[in-house]
Amino acid sequence: MQHHFHQLQNGLTIVGEHHDDARTLATGFFVKTGARDETPEISGVSHFLEHMMFKGTPKRTPADVNREFDAMGARNNAFTSEEETVYYGAVLPQFQEQILDLLADMMRPALRNEDFDMEKNVILEEIAMYEDRPQFAVFDLLRATYFGDHPLGGSVLGSSDSIRALTRDQMHEYFSRRYAANNLTLALTGNYDWEGVKAQAQALCGDWNVAEVPRESPEFVPSPKINVKRNDKFNRAHIALMAPGFASQDERRTAAALAGEVIGAGEASRLYWALVHPGIAEAAQIGHDANDGAGAFYGYLLVDPSRAQQALDVFRNEIAKACAEGLSVEEIERARRRIASAMVLGAETPMGRLRPVGFDWMYRREQKSPQDALERLLGVTPAQVNEVLQGKPFDLATVVATGPLDSLH
Repeated sequence: MQHHFHQLQNGLTIVGEHHDDARTLATGFFVKTGARDETPEISGVSHFLEHMMFKGTPKRTPADVNREFDAMGARNNAFTSEEETVYYGAVLPQFQEQILDLLADMMRPALRNEDFDMEKNVILEEIAMYEDRPQFAVFDLLRATYFGDHPLGGSVLGSSDSIRALTRDQMHEYFSRRYAANNLTLALTGNYDWEGVKAQAQALCGDWNVAEVPRESPEFVPSPKINVKRNDKFNRAHIALMAPGFASQDERRTAAALAGEVIGAGEASRLYWALVHPGIAEAAQIGHDANDGAGAFYGYLLVDPSRAQQALDVFRNEIAKACAEGLSVEEIERARRRIASAMVLGAETPMGRLRPVGFDWMYRREQKSPQDALERLLGVTPAQVNEVLQGKPFDLATVVATGPLDSLH
């Protein structure tokens, strides 16, 4: 394995993790922009823009984009989150030039008015579809309730009102700022030609614009809240919880992930045996999400509405017990093995390594091997895991719920 790094004069960063024995390569543009970088007036623009990037360029029609991915046999896609937008694909090494040419061209889209108007209807349909998905609805409500006016409280999809009001010119202005070269990272993993990558990136991206792209990270002070939004379209109570955690840049994020794994991840967890196994709830989970400059524990309960309060009480009691008494060494070791297995399995393919490589650079300016990541996990002690819980983060938890129920306490 060999790590590569190069930066163009306009600030575009290229990072690579080369594997001599890999039989494919994966590559993608990581854009440091998402829902947290939007104002309320343009809520949802990042996700809408992701759709528009597939609608053609001055050189390619939408059909050309789809056909060229298909002709390479690429596994390609894109996604938008609260913090980033990523466009990626995996191909055989002989298609390196073609996929880089296509992805780079997509990063400078046409943004035609007719495509914008048509795709707006697609986005509105997607919003309506997700409103009928209770898990999505409850976590959107959770982020808005927990974070409030903080940038991390924004919705990735936006609202029907914000999307209807959005104009093509507003999108273009947002694109010009947030998709500036100095806010993009081009990541590669697997079997690629590094000198070829550098030369091609210079030719394709060297004249891209530079812009001021600050990310607002105001201090966030959590306070416990309860928000129940009745929705009789659903026949189950969907309850979600969020409590303060650790940022992507905080080393304690790994200990927090281990704590979440023990308490509420899968059929070996404490919450499974306390809630799912005895039939009190249909699902009971907890985990940790590390964000840029902030982080949070999150939880989820799926339960019959008549047992919602009972399930929430058991949920809270199990977490309080874990914080007060600590987790055992044996529990933590089992959780560590589960996470390690998932890490190693993911690292076996270039596609599995692409996101870790891109995110390591975007948020921590690190180039770490899979072994480095594994050693970081293995180096976390049980005392460090329990120290995270001793801080009693769940005392500041916010709880929200949707479904056929009116209140919780």
